[in-house]
Amino acid sequence: MDARQLWLRFEPYHDVTYFTPESRAATDALGCKGGWMGYFGMRAAPLGAASPELVTAVFYNFAPRMVSRALPDAWAVASPSEYLRVRLAGADGALRRLLGSVDTPEIAEAAALARVAAMAAPLAGRPLAAANRALPWPAEPHLELWHACTILREARGDGHVAALVAAGVGPCQALALYAREHSLDPAYMRTARGWTVEEWEAVEGLPGDLPSVERATDSAALSPWEALGEVGTTRFIDLMTPLALRIASANEAMRVNPMALDPVRELAVPGWNT
Repeated sequence: MDARQLWLRFEPYHDVTYFTPESRAATDALGCKGGWMGYFGMRAAPLGAASPELVTAVFYNFAPRMVSRALPDAWAVASPSEYLRVRLAGADGALRRLLGSVDTPEIAEAAALARVAAMAAPLAGRPLAAANRALPWPAEPHLELWHACTILREARGDGHVAALVAAGVGPCQALALYAREHSLDPAYMRTARGWTVEEWEAVEGLPGDLPSVERATDSAALSPWEALGEVGTTRFIDLMTPLALRIASANEAMRVNPMALDPVRELAVPGWNT
């Protein structure tokens, strides 16, 4: 099983949570001042009214000052439960627009498989995965699939943070290494995560074995799929590939992203949109 290939399929489905017009409209309606306040409020909401220090720690690669501009002010705008409500509503609206019909047997089957995998995701040392899995499961299959993808995504992310910490790679350093490895614009990456030029330059030349971190991340992300089994995982891949491609091709907000995520190019499925 290739954990990265699985990630390429569930990450685009999860990303509608934050990076769509529907998501932005939902948090603007709450009274959020800018998209990042909405992002931090929605993503941190499963943790409760978390402090900026806690969110900086678990999100890992954001500069503390960027988090502090959004939190704790976001909790004065609305409660964590309200952020959870609007993030679900935003994801629902975005998925309906991007996918067209969401009431399909394929989505229902993918949701059932993803739920098995998500329930098998390890939670020890994975605060964001654990907090999301403690939330109620949505009843509609396309949202059940979204919730499962969110748990799987945060479980992988928590594992990635653990791998970075074990390798002694700091937050800004990790971004600098990733930008260099994937030919991403350093100015874009600094701005996306709130680091200054001086902070970036201080770590830009430090050594770090990012490929070994990625291998450790992939290894730590395999257990949900081992629990699902080869047949179930293969079927999940088959079902999620057209969904990921459709979302990735239509979601303009994800054309450029700090993850260098490009499912349309990386999955390269001939004739998928014919």
